[in-house]
This record gives sequence, structure tokens and C-alpha cells, in this order.
Amino acid sequence: MANTQRSESAATIVGDDALTASNQSTTFRGQSWIRMSSLLIVVAGGIAVVRLLPVGRLTDMLTGAIQDMGVWGPVLFAGVYVLATVLMLPGSALTLVGSGIFGLWWGLASVSVGSTVGAACAFLIARYVARPAVERKLAGSKTFKAVDRAVEQGGWKIVALLRLSPAIPFNIQNYLYGLTAIRFWPCVLASWVAMLPGTFMYVYLGYAGGEGVAAATGEQSKSMAEWVLLGIGLLATIVVTVYVTRLARRAMQRAADFKSTETALIDDSPTEPIKVKPAKPVVTAAYVVVATVVAVGAVFANIYSTKFQSLFGPPPVVSQETYTDILDGPNFDHSQLDALLTRYVNERGGVDYAGLMSERKVLQAYIASLGKAPFAELDRNEKLALLINAYNAFTLELVLEHWNNGRMTSIKDDIPAEDRWDVERWKVGGSTWSLNQIEHDQIRPHFKEPRIHFALVCAAVGCPPLRSEAYTAERLEEQLADQTEYVHTHDRWFQLDADRNQVRLTQLYTWYRDDFEQSAGSVLQYAAQHSAELKRLLEAGKAPRKVWLNYEWALNSQQNLR
Repeated sequence: MANTQRSESAATIVGDDALTASNQSTTFRGQSWIRMSSLLIVVAGGIAVVRLLPVGRLTDMLTGAIQDMGVWGPVLFAGVYVLATVLMLPGSALTLVGSGIFGLWWGLASVSVGSTVGAACAFLIARYVARPAVERKLAGSKTFKAVDRAVEQGGWKIVALLRLSPAIPFNIQNYLYGLTAIRFWPCVLASWVAMLPGTFMYVYLGYAGGEGVAAATGEQSKSMAEWVLLGIGLLATIVVTVYVTRLARRAMQRAADFKSTETALIDDSPTEPIKVKPAKPVVTAAYVVVATVVAVGAVFANIYSTKFQSLFGPPPVVSQETYTDILDGPNFDHSQLDALLTRYVNERGGVDYAGLMSERKVLQAYIASLGKAPFAELDRNEKLALLINAYNAFTLELVLEHWNNGRMTSIKDDIPAEDRWDVERWKVGGSTWSLNQIEHDQIRPHFKEPRIHFALVCAAVGCPPLRSEAYTAERLEEQLADQTEYVHTHDRWFQLDADRNQVRLTQLYTWYRDDFEQSAGSVLQYAAQHSAELKRLLEAGKAPRKVWLNYEWALNSQQNLR
């Protein structure tokens, strides 16, 4: 009887345990689905936001900033790679970017140094700084115990084989080796040599991708033979890397002392039942919160895409000609502005603001006439000339409002942002616009004319020079051509060094990259229309590296532009 009761009691306990395990398993699966769904939402939201970003412009700015550092560029990049490695961030994207910025060999050098130094730092952190925490984290890991035994017996050879094999992720290995008995330098040197094949493959992928993008945008041309060699090199790199990886895996399998390690790495399933421990609800809740924030952010970014994109510079537009010629349309009189520009602007575009202040009423009278202009009735060239003159005249008036008896030094530093380019206060033909609306809403989408970026002047030294005359419909083509020629023949905006295969361009080219690409296919192709030497380099397949010149925001006064 007692035995029967004990059996029934045991059965009840087993049944309860089974029920508990079943409930825990169900909870675990439910939380896993929630976390997986949250991750998918985060990825989808990230993609939705990234597609709105001006990736080309941001890449140009980043590339230009790093390249302009010279030899310190690869050093800085390697430092970023070290930090990413220590923080256990994925390094493959950085590897692809490195080759795109620095080319094949400099890219390989910076990535190899960065990844090796990062791995060494992680090793030292695990061994001397965070050893107790890391040991507790890995205390019950079969993988760690197997690797620890294998490294103890095989030393640097096992480290090299593991580095070549994808059995354990790169970032985990960096910390794991710090807890084993292997010495520092054998581990670092073995890691460096063994990581080279994989590093070279990713660098070459980035290099080949960069060459393809350059060709697609027209910035670089290659012969069929060059493309064949590039493809063969890419294929050979992948084949060799995969082959070396398989050799490493086979070598580990053949090692008698490593069989248990390989089994643990490949099959880590338990030999006896274990209780499933669901993730803490707070962790799952955090996933849901992050996913919700990203999803809401992505929705708002897409609804208010123009404002979102303006955070990263001028919004992209589709440039097209929307105005037709009007044979009998009226002419607008710009003589008041023309007289002021003739008197107070020198040949370098410097403005005598003190002198202009003495005739501010004349400028204001011209500005008042713009508000009464019959804009809808004007011819295409009349409209464009009026909008350019209006933008420049409004900017001059804005500076005079904050002139402060000559103590103003910069339109960015001395005029509050809310009073500068986005305030809707300027009247043209019965409409009221901001300076940014004139440029981005009224000019760029309605005129396929990227030369306007060399005519609109924002009162800074880095801007193209203000002409000492007003634009007119009759001479508009001549004036825009002259402005564009001026920009491409002065070092402030354009420098070509054929010996170093480098072209230094005004940042106008990266801010309005889309406009120039719509006109000529690429920034370099557009600039080549105004530089015979650059055109010869492109035709010879020697596309120079782009570097962006510093944009000087000092006021375009005659004192600064003598």
C-alpha cells in the first residue's frame, strides 16, 4: 500500500513537472515569437527610414572628411574598427566601407590593423579587467570548456584553426581566448595571420562594389578586359577563402584531442532533459517598446519625409522644366537692384555692406516691387531671373537687418536660425515664401538648371561670388555660364591635381548631388563639362578621387573678399 502511494505521489510529481515544463515551453515559444516579430519590425522600420536618407551625400561627406586627413584617415578608421570590435559590433559593414574609402590595399591595411588591435584589446579586457564577469557568463558553456581544453593542448595552432573556421563568431573568440591559458603574443599573431583571408575577401568585395558603383554613375570607365580581371579576382578571392575555411574545419575534425570540441561546437544538445527557462518578461517588453518606437518613427519619417530629409541637408527633388516660353509676356524691371550691385559689389563678389546700408531704402523699394510682380504671366527666363535676384536681394536685406554697425561676422553665427532661411516672410508675386522655399520649392523642381547653385548667394565667403549686376532674362544664359566658369577656375571652389589623381570640389556638389546627377549622370561628369583636364582624365578611365573643400561661412564682405 505504501509503495502504491509513493508511486502515485511520484506520478503526480512527474505529471506536475511535465505540466510545468509544458507551460514554460509554451511561454518561452510565445516570448520568442514576440521578440522575433519585434526584431523584424525594427529591421523593416530601419529600412523604411534609411531609404529616405541621402545616402550618397552622407557617404560623400564621410569619405571626404576621412580622405582629407591624409595618412591619418586610415589611422582614424582603424581606431573606429578597434572600438567596434571591443563593443562586439559587426565588423563586416565597416570592412566593406574601408575598401570603398581607401582602395584595396590601404583598406586591407587599415581593416587588418583595426581588427587585430581590437581583438588584442578584447583579449586583455577578458584576462585582466572583466575576467570574473566573463567567467561567470561562460561558466556553464560547453563550447568554452571544449575550446579551453583544446587551446591548452594545441596552443596557437588551435587559435589559428578556430579563426579560419566560422564555428565560433569572431567577436566572441576575442574575449574567449583571454580566459584560456594561451599567452598574449602567440594568440594575437596567430589571429592576425589566420584572419587575413577572410579580411581580404570582404575588402575585395567592397573594392569591387565601389568600382561597380563608380562605373554605374559614370565617374569611372573600364574596358571589358579590366572587368573580366576584376571578376576573376573576386571569384578567386571567394573560392580561396571558402577552401581555406574547409581545410581548417577538416583539420579540427582530424585532431583527436579536438573531437570533443568539434562535437560541442556542432552539436550542443543536452543528453538529459532540462527545464526551459523563459526569458524575463521585462526583456520581452523592452523588445516590444523598441519595436514600437522604431515603427512609429518610421511612419512619421515617411509622412513628413521632406522635413525629415531636411535634417541632413537640402531635400532631394526631381528637376524638370515646368514653365513654357511666353512670347508676349511682360518684362520685370531689375534696374534698382542692378544699380546697387554695381556700386557696392567688387569683382570678387565682396559686398560693401556699410555703403549698401546708406541706400537701404532703395533695396527695400526693389524688394517691395517683387511682391507685386506678375509672376504667373512672366516668361520662363523672366521667372528664373526674378527668383534668383529675389533670393539674393532678400539675403542682402537679411544681413542689413543684423548688420549691427559692422560687427556682424557670419550669417550663421550672428543671425538666429529661426530668422534665417526658413522664416516665411519674403513676398514674390503675391505669395510669401522663405529663402529655402524659393530655392527648394520654386526653383529646383521647376527648372532643370543646376547652374543656379552657382548664382544663389547665401552671404558667405564659401558661396559663389555675388555678381556686380542683376540677372536679366535677355542675358540669363550668358550670366549663368559665366558664373559656372568662374567657380571652376578658382581654387576656392575647384582644384584638380592630376598628379595625385584628386579633385577638390565645393561642398555645393555634395549638398546638391542629385541635381548634378540628374543633369549629367554624376558629379564628376558635370564638373568635367567645365574642366577640359578633368574631362580628359574621365575619358582615359582615370576618375580622380573626390575631396570636399571646407565651406567658409565668414560674411562675404569686401574686407573678407579683397
